[in-house]
Amino acid sequence: MLAHERIGSGEPLVLVHGIGHRRQAWYPVVDRLAEHREVVLIDLPGHGESPALVPDERPIKEHLRDVLEETFAALDLDRPHIAGNSLGGRIALEAAADNLVSSATTLAPAGFWRGSLDFLYIRAVFVALTGAATLAQPIAPALLRTAPGRAAAMGLLMTHGGRLAPELALGDLRGLVAAKPALRTIMDGGEPFDRTIDPSIPVTVAWGTRDLVLLPYQAGRARKALPHAAHVSLPKCGHVPMIDDVDLVVDVLLEGSNHPRLGQPRYDVA
Repeated sequence: MLAHERIGSGEPLVLVHGIGHRRQAWYPVVDRLAEHREVVLIDLPGHGESPALVPDERPIKEHLRDVLEETFAALDLDRPHIAGNSLGGRIALEAAADNLVSSATTLAPAGFWRGSLDFLYIRAVFVALTGAATLAQPIAPALLRTAPGRAAAMGLLMTHGGRLAPELALGDLRGLVAAKPALRTIMDGGEPFDRTIDPSIPVTVAWGTRDLVLLPYQAGRARKALPHAAHVSLPKCGHVPMIDDVDLVVDVLLEGSNHPRLGQPRYDVA
């Protein structure tokens, strides 16, 4: 069983974090979402407080799909809405392609890089992140006590990492180190997203204009691959945008999961 939290009431919205992250990635937006949704936060296998990711003969995307289906069944979730960031966004798209969800909202979903060289860049970014996080462990509490220290430590992932609470930043750093075995397994199975999603399932793809991990050109490739989706730009946001613009991300997640409009949306559909 995956580690999880359930907060709020209303239609269920499952939130899936990115590779090397944990469910607390959503904490900056969860209280606002919980006013309108039953928010279900999960830790992916090998991440956070969930059991280890145990490789087997199946492709990694099939393994993660089966884990997601098992989690839905265990939590009595029948085609919930789903939203995800990075790897979590890719999982959300796969779930939509498998008709497991009522809608899929994605923030910089993985799977739209150009080719092997671009994927090597992505791998290099995570090698750098995990290496730096490992080396920084002895000084991490002191480093992350200050806003400039948090901004520096989170600079590849967020535009405004200094806004992150010190305890969340420290937990993220330690979680990234602990997730290294799962990260390697998932990266080894990385492949582009090339599936078809039934147009009856609402899909939203949002991308930060300052994403340094999955570079913003990939938003254009996602637009071509998913012509029926709503495509949204997140100005001045990085790869993990939940701290960079709380209001905007909340609006995108509520709109994407078919929440009745609360006035005009704050974002521009690109």
